[in-house]
Amino acid sequence: MVSWIEGLLIAYWLPGIVPASLALIPSSRFNSFRAALSNFSKRTNIPNSSSSNYKLTVPWTFFWHFYAFAVVWTALLLSTTWMYAYKIAPSVSEPSQLAFHNKSRLTSPLLERRHAAWRSVFLLLLMEIHVLKRLIETISEVKSSPSTRMHISVYLFSLFSYTAAPLSLCCTVAPEAFKFAADQVAEFIDKGKSQMRSSEFDWWESVLLNPLTKLSLYQWIGAAIFLWGWIRQLRCHAILRSLKEHGGQIGMHEIPRGDWFEIVSCPQYLAEIALYAGLLVASGGADITIWLLFAYVAANLTYGAAETHRSYLRKFDNYPSNRFAIFPFIY
Repeated sequence: MVSWIEGLLIAYWLPGIVPASLALIPSSRFNSFRAALSNFSKRTNIPNSSSSNYKLTVPWTFFWHFYAFAVVWTALLLSTTWMYAYKIAPSVSEPSQLAFHNKSRLTSPLLERRHAAWRSVFLLLLMEIHVLKRLIETISEVKSSPSTRMHISVYLFSLFSYTAAPLSLCCTVAPEAFKFAADQVAEFIDKGKSQMRSSEFDWWESVLLNPLTKLSLYQWIGAAIFLWGWIRQLRCHAILRSLKEHGGQIGMHEIPRGDWFEIVSCPQYLAEIALYAGLLVASGGADITIWLLFAYVAANLTYGAAETHRSYLRKFDNYPSNRFAIFPFIY
């Protein structure tokens, strides 16, 4: 049964997947659609603040807002879900005790909830690592003219996306986790700190170490894929940053070279798709919202890479002909 949160997320991701997917169809019938989508999403140079279009835009430097918001929002979801997970699964010894009393049939839904809770914690932890890295990179990289603007709808849609993405990773347990957090706040307000129920436990073993034993092989394989993509993206961004330091805006004066840039035009996008694929694998593939999140990231980054690849071909007569846009030997 789909919860109301899952329903909202599905309704949000689908409209975000369709436009980019249509723009990738290699047919001349979609040329006007691709042009409209490109003009809508690209940076705009509006030097005159009195222009009517100026009021519908925000500075491109606001790009860092997306990651700052994502860091705070993901941390909030992570802490809430972590405490909820600990509440319903404080010990690794309970399943064997329950089985000893021949009650495993009755407790299987509880065990599924525990696994889903700790899996959500693990996914949110990986997401927090990603958005924190991107925030640090973006703050140090985004330096553009005040006249460089983005449409306000693009800005808002991006903020909504970074609201939906972390929530998609934990939506199966989010309603219960939110209720747990609300109950804790209400109890604190009603009774005060001195009257709150207290429990003593070892943080390292109970909250940090024991959860690792509740993870399956899917989580560890997914984490390995995620970290591989994360590290490759770090390297690609370092190359792009060095170009900015020596030649100004990326792609204007020099052709990016080295590492994955020798085979594709946008390896940083390929690396991001890889790390989201890692999140999908770590989730076990059971949640439709995570599949849609991955599809949204893959479709939009593939479209963005195609646009960048075409711009490189227009700007550089000597652009390497053996490079693909994003997927080696495919696209």
